[in-house]
Amino acid sequence: AIANNDKVGMILFSDQIEKFIPPKKGRQHILRIIRELITFRPQSNGTDISQALRYFSNVIKRRCTAFLLSDFFSPTPYADALKIAASKHDLVALRLVDRREEHLADLGLMKLYDPESTETLWVDTGSANVRRVVDARAEQQAEQTARTMQRYGIDMATLHTGEDFVKPLRTLLKKRS
Repeated sequence: AIANNDKVGMILFSDQIEKFIPPKKGRQHILRIIRELITFRPQSNGTDISQALRYFSNVIKRRCTAFLLSDFFSPTPYADALKIAASKHDLVALRLVDRREEHLADLGLMKLYDPESTETLWVDTGSANVRRVVDARAEQQAEQTARTMQRYGIDMATLHTGEDFVKPLRTLLKKRS
């Protein structure tokens, strides 16, 4: 962005718009965005991708390339807002995933906490059936997200937490060029 003198902006969201930094050029602006990313603490634990996409579509009038970073777990449907945003802008989805959520490990009885719903649940991860169900749901959600992105012509890469993100990003960017 600095080398190309591109404008860069950012919307941080939960189930509300937490922070909006309008697109600008320059090294100082990029450093401000990085600083905000490092120090940001959301006010809410919820997720509303639809609201963020609607806000983005309304506030950014000129066509741009936008990266949507999310795990794409959202209690509210977002396909309509995604369709509108993708028709106005070049949208790229970066799906962030923790491998522990894709494949449940056999760790016995575990207490799981959902920060979005604030619910606590005891799960017997020692049960092969429980692990099969959780893994199948994770796979189903990943496939649904991929189909949704494909339907609206949105390129997508999956990035795993704690792992190198350069290779999947490089593959995505190569595919796009």
